[in-house]
Amino acid sequence: MDLVTWLFLDPFCQKVDFANNVQLSLTLAALSIGLWWTFDRSRSGFGLGVSIALLATLATQILVYNGVFQYTNPDFLYIRSWLPCIFFAGVITMGNIGRQLALYEYKFLQEKTHLD
Repeated sequence: MDLVTWLFLDPFCQKVDFANNVQLSLTLAALSIGLWWTFDRSRSGFGLGVSIALLATLATQILVYNGVFQYTNPDFLYIRSWLPCIFFAGVITMGNIGRQLALYEYKFLQEKTHLD
């Protein structure tokens, strides 16, 4: 369900016509925090999401500044303003997928030891 919600963000941003990039960024920020609240609600998840979003945005800014790639319409220090929100949502999604895989492996090992 978490992956489906995260994958919903991209088509949502393409289909809805926003008046400006600030409106898009605020909507994505609200959706990203809603994603965290719905599926994670941990302080460590929120802190990791914010820190990775900031670091990934900084890395993207450095790459754009050095000419590795460029955005057609940058609106926030060489990049698009919605980028940190997408990174945050991605961190929350990948964290939950990893948590579910670890739980599955733990349950599988517990059942295997009971069978022996």
